[in-house]
Amino acid sequence: MRILFLGDVVGNTGCKKIKDNLLEQINLNKIDFVIVNGENAADEGVGLTKEICENFFKSGVNVITTGNHVWDKKDIMKFIDNENRLLRPNNLFEPAPGKGFQVYNTTKNIRIGVLNLMGNVFMKKCDDVFEVSKKFIEKYKLKYDYDLLVVDFHGEITSEKNALGHFFDGKATLVVGTHTHIPTNDARILKNGTAYQTDAGMCGDYDSVIGMDKENSLKRFRKIDSVKNFPAKGDATLSGVIVDCNIETGLAKKIRSYIFGGQLKNY
Repeated sequence: MRILFLGDVVGNTGCKKIKDNLLEQINLNKIDFVIVNGENAADEGVGLTKEICENFFKSGVNVITTGNHVWDKKDIMKFIDNENRLLRPNNLFEPAPGKGFQVYNTTKNIRIGVLNLMGNVFMKKCDDVFEVSKKFIEKYKLKYDYDLLVVDFHGEITSEKNALGHFFDGKATLVVGTHTHIPTNDARILKNGTAYQTDAGMCGDYDSVIGMDKENSLKRFRKIDSVKNFPAKGDATLSGVIVDCNIETGLAKKIRSYIFGGQLKNY
């Protein structure tokens, strides 16, 4: 069983790269299940819409995760209640539309749990991610409630992500970070068998400042004649991880960073 996880999709250029290439990449890499973080996929680079979600599903995406920008497009609140393939962080203050955890049955009759979490440090306020994770681990068990478990941890700082990876080690197939839009060079299998990477990177134009137009971003940092951030429009790179899963144990056999197209080095 092979899972592809793609980091934050940024704006039109990221959406187009998925639409034009994902199905082919699924076939070439023999991917069985695809998870994409879509919280930055809208035209402005924040939020997502029903139309974007439906285009992702048509392009081969099985599940969409999100983060702090999940509600930036208000119409998504109604859509998320009726679409269980779209998740929001599980530790958002309740009540909140949608769900942060679901189990999905594949065509091979394998049950894949996907858990969406958000960090507490330098992020929008939400419930304590470690307390929520502790309760989750007490309630759900690998190989009982699902065959595999993928955790998308949408967080700002590397230490918090690293800590949560160890917290889930042996209890999840993959823990991968999102939100910073920069892929980290630390893909590995942790001591107890969980695949881990601190940040998956983004699906967007890397000739930018984390996906946003670089000239305008420089003006904003220098506080001169800038406008609101908007996405860069060059060729996008798809960034994420590919994990080979051990169905018998529910843990990982192999993980590698996945980079395709655009500015970054291609595999």
